Amino acid sequence: MIKRTLATELKAAVGYTPAVALLGPRQVGKTTLALEIGRQINALYLDLESEQNRAKLAQPELYLADHQDKLVIIDEVHRAPGLFPVLRGLIDRARRAGRTTGQYLLLGSASPDLLKQSGESLAGRISYLELAPFSVLETPNLPTDELWLRGGFPDSLLAANAARSLRWRQDFIRTYLERDIPQFGPRIAAETLRRFWGMLAHHQGGLLNIAQFARNLGVDAKTAAAYLDLLADLYLVRRLPAWHANLGKRLVKSPKVYVRDSGLVHALLAIPEKETLLAHPVVGQSWECMVMENLLIAAAGKAQGYFYRTSGGAEIDLLLAWPDNSLWAVEIKRSLNPKVERGFHAACEDLAPARKFVVYPGQERYRMAHDIQAISLLELATQVAEG
Repeated sequence: MIKRTLATELKAAVGYTPAVALLGPRQVGKTTLALEIGRQINALYLDLESEQNRAKLAQPELYLADHQDKLVIIDEVHRAPGLFPVLRGLIDRARRAGRTTGQYLLLGSASPDLLKQSGESLAGRISYLELAPFSVLETPNLPTDELWLRGGFPDSLLAANAARSLRWRQDFIRTYLERDIPQFGPRIAAETLRRFWGMLAHHQGGLLNIAQFARNLGVDAKTAAAYLDLLADLYLVRRLPAWHANLGKRLVKSPKVYVRDSGLVHALLAIPEKETLLAHPVVGQSWECMVMENLLIAAAGKAQGYFYRTSGGAEIDLLLAWPDNSLWAVEIKRSLNPKVERGFHAACEDLAPARKFVVYPGQERYRMAHDIQAISLLELATQVAEG
């Protein structure tokens, strides 16, 4: 089994916080990770998609009070938002009795209702952790291009062959549209949302223009923005903010937007294998966004991610802002012989980053200039994770 880098942090959080919410898209491995943690301690697992387990919680306060000596893992917790006030009461009762360590591990597919309910009812009692699909740090023995083509969802990445991987991703998209998304928001026609998701894949890594998306869908801008919010809340899409500071420059302020998992991008665009991908117009942006996503996963909790662009053409693909106010500038190239363009140099003159990197598909690390290094994704992700 592939070890998840979040496992240590999750186990620690369970040790010091009364409730921990492990969030992320479906099929990303939340249940597997939670059960692994549960096997190491005295844990009880409840899946709210099971009628039998839902029946156990018909009187939740009575049932859970009988198991306060255990870590209770509640899967698909968004199906029972009424649980949160009950959990608050049980946690407070346990605190008065002197217990402050983990009592509840809540798993959810990042429902906005889950965040709202838990935020209102469990403030000061809950920690949030996000489990992303497999990253390059968790799969160092697999070719990076395999992770790029198939994406990081376990069943897709580890499928027996490319055809099965693609079929899994196609089924995943269909299930999300027809069954899962209707649980989280207002009724949206599956075909309309499928078209919107596909537009985002075609627009991978582009600047957000919600008015253009709305026109293409035949809806108003408010509706298109709500679709985007929903996909972002479900951790399927990321909005990468633009860096803004008083530099005396005309800065681009719109965020970049992209589908977070590259395998889903390729499924949405009907790209079955690497040869087709390499000939597809999305290839450069797909690679760029896959690299950015992996670096942002590695930087989670350590550095904030941005991009930088001015109207004059200065640009940095990914800017990592560290707590000490230092900046790392990252240029991303899908070439074994990468070249740094004038816009990157101009942007670095504006921002004076402490470190400058060019991520490329090769393995050798070398100096491109006195202060710019070409580096592989795995090596830079490792460096970012170490801070």
